[in-house]
Parts: sequence; structure tokens; C-alpha cells
Amino acid sequence: MSSNHDKYSIDNTDYTVGQDNVQKWGFDVHNPVFGISAGLILIFLVAVLAVEPATAKGALDGIKWDIIGKFDVLFIWAGNIFVLFCLFLLVSPFGKIRLGGVNAKPAHSMVSWLAMLFAAGMGIGLMFWAVAEPVAYYTGWYETPLGVEANTPEAARMAMAATMYHWGIHPWAIYGVVALSLAFFAYNKGLPLSIRSIFYPILGDRTWGWPGHIIDILAVLATLFGLATSLGLGAQQAASGMDHVFGIESGIGTQVLVILAVTGLAIISVVRGLEGGVKVLSNVNMVLALALMVFVALVGFAVAMGNIPTTIGAYLENIIPLSNPHGREDEAWFQGWTVFYWAWWISWSPFVGMFIARVSEGRTIREFIAGVLIVPTLVTIVWMSVFGGLAIDQVLSGVGALGTQGLTDVPLAMFQMFDELPMGNILSVLAIILVLVFFITSSDSGSLVIDSITAGGKIDAPVPQRIFWASIEGAIAAALLWIGGTEAIQALQAGAISTGLPFTIVLLIMCVSLIMGLRTERR
Repeated sequence: MSSNHDKYSIDNTDYTVGQDNVQKWGFDVHNPVFGISAGLILIFLVAVLAVEPATAKGALDGIKWDIIGKFDVLFIWAGNIFVLFCLFLLVSPFGKIRLGGVNAKPAHSMVSWLAMLFAAGMGIGLMFWAVAEPVAYYTGWYETPLGVEANTPEAARMAMAATMYHWGIHPWAIYGVVALSLAFFAYNKGLPLSIRSIFYPILGDRTWGWPGHIIDILAVLATLFGLATSLGLGAQQAASGMDHVFGIESGIGTQVLVILAVTGLAIISVVRGLEGGVKVLSNVNMVLALALMVFVALVGFAVAMGNIPTTIGAYLENIIPLSNPHGREDEAWFQGWTVFYWAWWISWSPFVGMFIARVSEGRTIREFIAGVLIVPTLVTIVWMSVFGGLAIDQVLSGVGALGTQGLTDVPLAMFQMFDELPMGNILSVLAIILVLVFFITSSDSGSLVIDSITAGGKIDAPVPQRIFWASIEGAIAAALLWIGGTEAIQALQAGAISTGLPFTIVLLIMCVSLIMGLRTERR
């Protein structure tokens, strides 16, 4: 059945998209998902702002570390299961199923499709951590992976292996499970494009009642908190870069102005929609990122090119030891980095997964898994090898701020590396622009996702509704930064990561539900 139909039929459900919606003031919102989500966000904001930000951060950090400490084994095994599940689908007969039916055609070219995956899923994080993370592991800034001795040749290999482990096939498998499930139930079974639809084989018509409402509300909260956190962290990196290059003070005022500017541009993009906004910006993003990576690789050609095979070898050699949560001697590192990351990726999965589903109709499952899992991992290997490899080389050689002082300022780390390269200022300016464009694509793709969930699965929400959510994201990030600074943003991040625990269970059940749906499709 085409995804354009309004009447949905899987196992005789008579649910009609938008049947619980309320149309008022130019909005078209699902009742009660929109109201409860907006109310809970408001309560959270008032609670965080009413108490001292440091107190809020302390309380939420306590919850976050409690979850990470008690459920570390669950998070790691869940990540492993998602990878194995995706690889199984890649090679199984299910791989021949086409999203949207046998006659469906992809709406976007392969290049635009991959560009949008990257811009929504990883872009801003790759800019923030590509230099800082490998240097942190190599120097033992906060422990070392698998307990290797810091500042040794073994630590250099392990730094690249652990960085790739955190940014490679595992996070993309988490995104892939959500995206494929959504795409299949929306395009092949004709259900609304909303997280709840995935569970129809298990819940039946209860999907349209409170069990479904709770799933969608959780998805809205996780998406909004994750996006607001990323806006806050990205604003800090952009402001640090502007201070470093242009001498503009990188205080809270500058960071808030960056968020306001980015939010304004994101609103313009989200009003233009998927084709005229997100897709165009994602393609611009890809060209800028490629230009930056190629230039940096050419400048440090010998180091960058030599590091790619080293990174691949180290990643393959260590992926199983790093994926094993049992009997670890590096518990502080493993909980502080890996489990933290897995909770973060899982809390982001409703947003990134739904956005990937939006742009993936017409692909076969095999093509989809290869595009979502393997291609981004290969690109990330090159990216991390170039930036991380050069940064570790500077530390080894005692060159520049990284070489003499080590990792002192995470948002500034990439700019400190550029200082020691030819035309470093030009590279820094390009990096600042790239951070800002990645911001805009994350914000507008996230807004489109929240629009769809809070509109009961409708793909084209009214323009006022799109503006509302894009504005709310920016307003939350700006308000938290202005009143509580970094501590308020970290409190929000702790809140977002805490949603990773319930969503881990949701994603594991999702795998079962997807297989149940795929079996009916094959027949």
C-alpha cells in the first residue's frame, strides 16, 4: 500500500491518520501527545531554572551515573545485538524487500541520501570530537581504553580503535534498527510515520491508545532534549572558534547569539521543507566537510594516509574486546565513555531513525542497511584517521598547544590542531562555518521529526507547527545557557541520556516486532 494513503490496513486495523488530531490556530496536533509533551518540557524547564543549575546538574548527573553504573552490561549487549540484527537482515532473504513495495522508487539520489544521513546523524559530533577524543585516549585525559599505558605506541593504536568503536558500526546499527522499522511499517504497511506504529504487531489496536501515546511522548522528549543539548555544545565550539580566530569573546552572550542565529536559519529551512531546506543544506554540508577533510589530509598526507590502514586494523582487532562488558579492568573508562555514548546514541535514535526513514522510501532493505551501516562507517574511518591521526602526531612531536599542553579545552581542540597547519586560519573559518551548517541541519531535521510525531504521524505538518518546534529547541538551549551556562546544558544532557534506558528496552522489542512484520511481507 502506498505511503500516501490515509486509511491504514495491517491485520484489519481501522485507524485513520490524524483521527485524534485537533486543528486550531493553524496547528494540526495529535491529542494528547502534543499537549503532554509540551507540558512536560515546560515543567522540566521550570524545575531546572527554578533551582540552582549546579543543583539540577548534580541531581540529574546522579541519576545518569546510577543508570550507567547499574545497566552498563545491558547497554553494551543491546548495542551488540543491534549490530548482529542489522548484519542478519543484510544477508537474509528479507534483504530483497523494497521499502514502499516492489514498484517504489527512491525519492533522492544516492549522494543526497547519504548526505542527509550524515548531517542528521553524526555531523556535529564528528566536528566536536574528531581531534579531542583520540588525543584524550592517547594521553589518558580520562583513563585509557582496555587499560593500556598512556602515551605509548599501543595507546596510539588503541585510541584510534576506541574512537572508531564509538563512532562506527555500533551507533549506526542503533539508528538503523529504528529507521528501518519506521520505514517498513510506514511505507509497506501504510501505518502513520510515528514510533508507536512499529509496535502494531505486538500491541494491535492498543497502539493507538495510551501504550502508543507513552512511546511517542518519550520519543518527543528524548529528541528535543538531545537537540537542545547539541545546540548548546555546538554553540560553545563555534564561539570558541570565533574567539580563537577573530578574538570575539566566547562568553555566554556570544553562545546565545550563535543559537539565535542558527535557530533563525533553521526556521527558514524548516519552512522550506525537506526538499528545499534540509536536502539542500545537507548537500552543502557534504561538500564543505569533504573540502576540509581533503585539505587537511593533503597537508598531512604521509600521516593521514598511513593512519587509515592502521585505524582499520586497530578497529577490527579490538572491536570484540571493546564490545565485551564482562571482567573489564578499565571500568571507569568503559562506563565514562562507551556506556555514556551508547545511552546517548539510543536517546537520539527516535530522532535520527525517523529522519532516515523519512528519506529512505524506495530502497531495498539490503541497500538500506549497506547505506546506513557500512558507508558511514567507512567515511568515519577516513575522517577520524585524518583528524585524530594528525592530532596524535602533534602530541607525539610536541608541536603546538596539543603537543605541549595536551587536551585542555575540548571545544577548542580542533582549532588548536589547525594552528600548526598551513593556512590554519582559513581551515578554522571553514570549520566554524561547517559547525554552524551542521547545527542548522540537525535543528531542522529534528523539527521535522517532532512535527510528525506530534501531528499523529502526518508527514507534512502546518508551517506554524514547524516554526513552533524549531523555535522551542533554540529557546530551550539559549535559556539554559543564559541562566545556567554549561552546567544547565550538562543537566539537560544528563536528562536526555537517562531516557536511553527505557529506549534500550523499546529498541530490543522493536527488533522482534520488525521480524514479525517482515515475515508477513514475505508471504
